[in-house]
Amino acid sequence: MQSRQPPPPGYQGPPPGYQGAPPGSYGPPPGYQGPPPGYQGPPPGWTPAPAPTQRGKAPKRPVSAGRRVFTVGIPALLYGVMATVAAVMFMGGLALFLTWTANLPDPRTLTTIQPSQESIIYDRNMVELARFSSGERREIVAFEDFPAILVDATTAVEDRTFWTNTGFDPLGMVSAAIDSIRGRARGASTVTQQLVRQRLLPTDLTADRARLAERKLQEIIQSIRVTQTFPGERGKQEIITAYLNQNFYGNNSYGVKTAARGYFGVRDLDDLTLAQAAILAGIPQAPGYFDLVRNAEETDIGDPRCPDPDESCLVVPADADVVTRRNYILSLLLNDPSRRVLSGDTYRRADFLAAMEEPVVLVAQRGTRMRAPHFVWFVREQLTASLCDEEAQTCPIMEQGGLRVVTTLDWKIQQVAQKWVTVAALAPHQSDPRAFARARGVRYQSWMARLEDNQIWNGALSAIDYQTGEIIAYVGSADYYGRRRGKRFQPQFDVLSDGWRQPGSAFKPFNYATGIDDRTLTASSMIMDVTTEFDGGYTPTDFDQLERGPLRLRLALQFSLNIPAVKALALTGIEEVYDRAERFGMSFLVPRRQAGLSMALGSLEVHPLDLTTAYATLANGGRKLGHAAILAVRDTSGADILPPYRVPEGEEVVSPQAAYIVTDILAGNTDPSQNPIWGRMRLTNENGRRRPAALKTGTNNDAKDLSAYGYIAPPTAGGRRQGEYALAVGVWMGNSDASPVSGGGNAVFSMDAAAPLWQAVLNEVTADWRINDFEQPNGVVTAQVDAFTGFKPSQYSRQQVRELFIRGTEPGDDPYIRGIDVIRGADDRLYRWEESCAGTPTRRGVLDLSDAEADFRAWQRANRDWISRARRGAGVKGGPKNTATSFFYDPSFQPYGRSWGAPFPPNRACADAPAASPTPGATEPPTPPPSEPPATPTEGPTPEPATPGPTKTPTPTPTPAPEPTPTPTPKPTASPTPAPTPTPTPKPATPPPATPEPATPEPADPEEDGG
Repeated sequence: MQSRQPPPPGYQGPPPGYQGAPPGSYGPPPGYQGPPPGYQGPPPGWTPAPAPTQRGKAPKRPVSAGRRVFTVGIPALLYGVMATVAAVMFMGGLALFLTWTANLPDPRTLTTIQPSQESIIYDRNMVELARFSSGERREIVAFEDFPAILVDATTAVEDRTFWTNTGFDPLGMVSAAIDSIRGRARGASTVTQQLVRQRLLPTDLTADRARLAERKLQEIIQSIRVTQTFPGERGKQEIITAYLNQNFYGNNSYGVKTAARGYFGVRDLDDLTLAQAAILAGIPQAPGYFDLVRNAEETDIGDPRCPDPDESCLVVPADADVVTRRNYILSLLLNDPSRRVLSGDTYRRADFLAAMEEPVVLVAQRGTRMRAPHFVWFVREQLTASLCDEEAQTCPIMEQGGLRVVTTLDWKIQQVAQKWVTVAALAPHQSDPRAFARARGVRYQSWMARLEDNQIWNGALSAIDYQTGEIIAYVGSADYYGRRRGKRFQPQFDVLSDGWRQPGSAFKPFNYATGIDDRTLTASSMIMDVTTEFDGGYTPTDFDQLERGPLRLRLALQFSLNIPAVKALALTGIEEVYDRAERFGMSFLVPRRQAGLSMALGSLEVHPLDLTTAYATLANGGRKLGHAAILAVRDTSGADILPPYRVPEGEEVVSPQAAYIVTDILAGNTDPSQNPIWGRMRLTNENGRRRPAALKTGTNNDAKDLSAYGYIAPPTAGGRRQGEYALAVGVWMGNSDASPVSGGGNAVFSMDAAAPLWQAVLNEVTADWRINDFEQPNGVVTAQVDAFTGFKPSQYSRQQVRELFIRGTEPGDDPYIRGIDVIRGADDRLYRWEESCAGTPTRRGVLDLSDAEADFRAWQRANRDWISRARRGAGVKGGPKNTATSFFYDPSFQPYGRSWGAPFPPNRACADAPAASPTPGATEPPTPPPSEPPATPTEGPTPEPATPGPTKTPTPTPTPAPEPTPTPTPKPTASPTPAPTPTPTPKPATPPPATPEPATPEPADPEEDGG
């Protein structure tokens, strides 16, 4: 070290105020690292070279003091301000960084697996349903014990830059954002980010969705810290090891080794096949959905895929989504060698192709049983999205955080639903059906026995309190823990939330409700039930191949006729009904642009739970609350982790008046005095008294989906205190693979299976509940209308009924049933009277449909053809589908007689009459209206009568089913073939009638009346 030299003589120190040389005025320049090795200083006699001079230039002019201040002081001031701002920003960012990282867990704890605390799921009355992580299975594995292909498969699909990134991938985030803008939303989290989200973020942050941006930023910061804490290749190995040991793989398996053993019986991970490694890598994206056991089917004994030819086994279908994801991962590894960081060229192209064809065969499963298992899985998925986020592969706070989750389910009602669904679907296939039913507390009934020759293997049911939106019962498939019976019965598949099913005629109420709310239609709108070819060659028929002519909307919906429903959709508009159905709570598999007129018949696939939600919306006066499964989530101290459930205000989808009118129509379906066919599905209490209830069934093409949806009137406040609910219940029956259910040459419909199941569950659940009625809202009025045309009755109206209307939509004068002048010819036939006719005319009421539906030429052409046949009476076939004319409803139920409302007008004038002079006569008095209207329909829900209903009591032999509609691809989760999409006819400004096109002269017919 050099010795310190003394100051020169006379030196008195620095001047006052001196603070040292400014920074950078002395010392080595930035980056200077000292003299080179061996340097010993300058040679003897060395002197510095003189400073260079500016030769050839005049000396600079001295700068004044003021100018020096301006040219030097201002830039210095600006620099100072900028430096100050930069310093403040730096210090603020540093302070913010320190604040955000102060409470973050130490990254060094990443490699320590925390012991779990069981989270318990309860029903609304604190009955335990399940425990998450109960008996948690986990085996910790070192990095050296992971097969290279398992690690490569995981990073290939989750984080291709894993081995080189700093914990997050900015380019991947930008790419994901662009894809989201283009409508292909996907996640962009790296393996490190996923692990941080599971292990190294505060619980209150991950549970608060309002702090998503903050959480994402802290996630990135923490991922960088983790990468710095575990640097280099060895650090990356520790991170991927923690990831593979931490993940949840479904089937109560935590960590990849536990999953390999639980699914495939593999004890040494090196024994995993290429296909097995790839499918395990794909599960953590959605462990509940991709759970291999939930996706598997039980094979028949002797299936060549099973290891033991004398035993059945579990096989995941080749078209399951989890197998599709496996093959996607294999294709990534095959086509991009850069993703095979560890395995390199170990596998050839043929190996990858063979792995894509390898069947997914599982070992026998044993596990702890849950109560309401489909519902528990449904709750688990909701908690994962709420407590972590929708991208989360697993959610440690839910699985290991000791939560206490109170759900909306009522276990008492759930038990009733589970036993009836199981018996209805499975008892008919047992060697001793009665013993099977008796063991489950159900009496084997005649409607079940009629299913023994058919192929219905599964069922599902959901029940929602429509005044609160709370799910009360949830059965995703029959007998969750039952023995599988192949593709038709996959008991662990959740049809309610994961299945796409055609609602069939169960969709019709929403079509009509939209038209009534828009005031395009009313409950008494006359629609011609006549087989018609619509645009695009779409020609629906009614299920019984009959055409009933003029019909009111109420009867068209109550008796589930197809042709009026399609015409109503054309009048209201496809886009309007599609949009309104979504607002009711439905999500469709088919996009709006592909929807056609067949949507009126329920051809667009929906989730059954969403359809129950839509019926709950209708029952709730048209106000949608959605559906909720969770009431409260608390930690072990009782503190709320999520805000407790509060009944939302909801959204008005249709007016209370429109909702009530449709409810009143559907309530007629459980009243035998109004609908003796569907009326056998009436609900009764324990004393046999009828309970008002709305019901609609649906059967799709080939009877693949059988459904029944409806609701009871709401309880009083006192009833609620005693455990009553405002129940909307939806039932589906069919096969898990969407195969046809009819067999043995016998057709089966919803009235044979789904409706009796709906009735049985509600009758048992509500047996001791008070009987209430639907309350009519303000703004609904009643008016007398003609029973056939729906217009204000005239003196020529033969049958009249009272109908419900939104105030201001009551009908005007009847344009169809009116009086005309006729004369009777010598042949005793009636002829139109004209001024040139001889004799005295008679005034007579007739049904003149020449102007009906005149805004639609194709409709009117079909109507003319029907009229020409109807003049000859019922049963006359013709038209594009050779359908037959019929009175309403059929030979066993004709509440308004064998009539279409009045005689048709003569199709010949007096000039065509025989030469003999007609006999003059006095004016024929009009037919007086009946003193009392018939029983169907009545104002509001009708009390059960003391005497029988219609004079002609029908024989309840129901065969109603909707017009065949397109069906989905036979696979619960696959996308079915879209329904036919006929081009919609533009909606008219006002409903018909309007001026018709010129009529084609009709042929002479032997009978003019037909009515």
